[in-house]
Amino acid sequence: MKFFDVLFGRPLASHEEHAEHIGVAAGVPIFGLDGLTSAAYGPEAAMLLLIPLGWYGVQHFLMPIFGFILTLLTILYFSYRQTIEAYPNGGGSFTVASENLGDHAGLLAAAALMIDYILTAAVGVSGGVSALVSVFQWLHPYQLPLCLVILLFITIVNMRGVKETGVVFMLPTFLFVGTLLTTIAIGVTRSIAAHGHPMALAAPPPAAVATMEHLTPWLLIWVLMKAFSNGCAAMTGVEAVSNGVTAFKEPRSHRANQTLTVIIAILIVLLAGLSYVARSYGVTAMDPDAGNYQTVLSIEVAAVFGRGWFYLLTMGSVLAALSFSANTAFADFPRMARAIAGKDYLPHVFLLRGRRLLFSHGIYALTGFTTVILIIFDGVTDRLIPLYAIGAFLAFTLSQAGMVVHWHRTTDAPHRHVKMFINGLGSVATGISLLVIVSTKFLSGAWVTVILVPFLILIMVAVKHHYARVKNETADPTPLRLTGLEPPIVVIPMARWDKITEKAMRFGLLMSPVVKVVHVDSDDADMLGAVWEEMVLKPIRESSMPAPELVTVKSNYRTILSPLMDYVLKLEDENPGRKIAVLLPELVVRHWWENLLHNQRVQLLKLLLLLKGNQRIVVVNIPWYL
Repeated sequence: MKFFDVLFGRPLASHEEHAEHIGVAAGVPIFGLDGLTSAAYGPEAAMLLLIPLGWYGVQHFLMPIFGFILTLLTILYFSYRQTIEAYPNGGGSFTVASENLGDHAGLLAAAALMIDYILTAAVGVSGGVSALVSVFQWLHPYQLPLCLVILLFITIVNMRGVKETGVVFMLPTFLFVGTLLTTIAIGVTRSIAAHGHPMALAAPPPAAVATMEHLTPWLLIWVLMKAFSNGCAAMTGVEAVSNGVTAFKEPRSHRANQTLTVIIAILIVLLAGLSYVARSYGVTAMDPDAGNYQTVLSIEVAAVFGRGWFYLLTMGSVLAALSFSANTAFADFPRMARAIAGKDYLPHVFLLRGRRLLFSHGIYALTGFTTVILIIFDGVTDRLIPLYAIGAFLAFTLSQAGMVVHWHRTTDAPHRHVKMFINGLGSVATGISLLVIVSTKFLSGAWVTVILVPFLILIMVAVKHHYARVKNETADPTPLRLTGLEPPIVVIPMARWDKITEKAMRFGLLMSPVVKVVHVDSDDADMLGAVWEEMVLKPIRESSMPAPELVTVKSNYRTILSPLMDYVLKLEDENPGRKIAVLLPELVVRHWWENLLHNQRVQLLKLLLLLKGNQRIVVVNIPWYL
């Protein structure tokens, strides 16, 4: 069995696509890991902004903040149920916004989602490593290399296909959810039994000294708004299911909605429960740059269970689930890139399916961008959070606004006014939240996202213009023209006479009676000229064929490519209206590393001819297989 088949799985035929479709059990880990695992860093992201308020901030403001977030999450849930029903072939923000609000709105949604998916992958991987570092603090200096190793593993798993990805990630997902639900259940039970003041088995680190006396009411509101905007990172995975409806078995919409229901229900319980446990046990966030840094989740689990086997099991499941939560981006980014490329706004390579029926080039692109982001931010989750959520909420807003227009146009849809109201409420709620997030995070790094969105839009518009120009220039409404047909002038660059150049010569003689063999002589040895008469001209005369012309070009500076290029371009100028066919003899070796042992002038010459040539110059490779 080939190495690639072992690593990535055997190639799948097109008719096997239906067997790759998934159900609810696989859909939750594939499309829900990002949303579910945001419970591990969402509360902490909000609590980091409450550090100046100390224990008082967590006690009085954490639950109200997540009350607003959970309300918004519920609104989005009902909104996206309708999107999934209306777009059973995939109702991502790009599709919905493009069809209902126009291409400009669709491009805005596409740019926002691309940034969001890249950050989703980066935050997921870095969040998992942060959980590992919380347990084994001596690993702190190796945070970035660990992130890159986990990213590589996720990429390999995703290259095996959607169905196998769901199987691999199912156990970590259920273990993550199960251990956190157990933590919440025990923590809440003990809190109620102790009248809100349970005894921590492992004391949380002391909270920072509160600075309430220095906060004016308006400054306090600003701090709470920033905490809310950071906490909204817990909502970024909501759209994933609507983007991936086509991955589900029939009936697609029904299974997708079931999956969305399971994901949102669990996420609401996790966010509410972990926030309550943090407040009950007096858990506050720590400075992520501190040498003894622990995540809020690590402190909570230790407070409820101590640092025994269940703590290690829980943190291990958090590490695995957070690391694999990047899979949501890997599941959706290639599909979204395909939809955008289908409208000519991204390179058409994103339309191609790979050996496992995947849009593989989308996976390659996402892996590359995520690697760059992790390196820039050194794999630290809290440095990525300020950039996070903006893209998701912009996509939320545009998608829900597009659904309002959709129901307005679909006059025969049952209960369309109710559906219009729900989507309208979702658009307004996420739009207001977006303004809060942008205003509070702008100076903390959100300005990068604000700049990147229009930059990506300009790139996509440029790609669209290129494809439009290619289509216009290559369009030919006329029938096949048979006038003015004549054989081309064949040019064969030749250094010496051997089997490789003999093959090129035979092909050239078949193409045209006019063959010019160009030999660049840089050392006065003229090895080709010495054998030209015997090896070429003598057999030609005996067969009464037109004799090829040997053109020897002197090169005083020992360069080869420039004289060849000059000759070909000069020949093209001297023969207006005539095709010039340049045949390039090329040795093809069996192993990739053997290419390093042979001259690469042929490849460079081909590149130069394609760049400097025009419509009348044709390049033909003549391979000789070793």
